[in-house]
Amino acid sequence: MPQKLTPNLMVNDVNETIDFYRDVLGFKLITTVPPKGEFDWALMKHGIVEIMFQRRESMAQEIPSMAKLKIGGSITFFIEVQNIEGKYEALKDEVIIVRDLHTTFYGMEEFYFLDCNDYILCYAQRIEK
Repeated sequence: MPQKLTPNLMVNDVNETIDFYRDVLGFKLITTVPPKGEFDWALMKHGIVEIMFQRRESMAQEIPSMAKLKIGGSITFFIEVQNIEGKYEALKDEVIIVRDLHTTFYGMEEFYFLDCNDYILCYAQRIEK
């Protein structure tokens, strides 16, 4: 039985990605490889959400078929948050919004934006009834 899901996203620059997730989205850096300098891999966390980031060359050494894949693109990460309007206001001038704040048919208020690697993140909050 699965216990947890932590995505490991291939990126071109782990250090730049750390800066974005820390400074723009409020994530905390947990650990890196190597411990200092130009990183090959990092684990970041915000609340219970964890995401790993791995440099393309490092990822391709572990999984050669990853070397030719495009970074970003065909995946979205759905992250439930509190204070969706506040999050939208804080981020709208810091990120590229790909879908504005809206109400869904499934009872969420949400918006979509790009991270610094063109991965699409969705921040969402359940509408109180």
